Amino acid sequence: MSKVVLTKTRIQAGTYEAVLTAETEESYTPNLVAIHLERELDGLSVTEDTSLGNTWHVRFDIPRDVLTDGVQTFLINEKSTDDTLDSFTIVTGEVLSDDIRAEMDLLRAELDMLKKAFRRHCVETS
Repeated sequence: MSKVVLTKTRIQAGTYEAVLTAETEESYTPNLVAIHLERELDGLSVTEDTSLGNTWHVRFDIPRDVLTDGVQTFLINEKSTDDTLDSFTIVTGEVLSDDIRAEMDLLRAELDMLKKAFRRHCVETS
């Protein structure tokens, strides 16, 4: 059984870049796929680094058509085993309204409003 590790190096100009290493004594040929919303995407390439053993450079051109407002998560999987080797997330658009911190602030404000209304109700009914 081989141990395969994908290490992200960077995302630059819309391209995800990583290094894939395989610790195996057997012959290994990577069969990677990029997935977004359970759909396989085109644009992933794997190039063997001949100067190092069992090492490949992985590049994935992130398609513009999948980038929309909100949080987009991409998976890089080994197709033969369906193991997720790496994932990355891109946040675009007006994320503050969807941000958990903004939601917490909104909940606190609503709770304060409810506390004031409840106290006023208690004073008026007593």
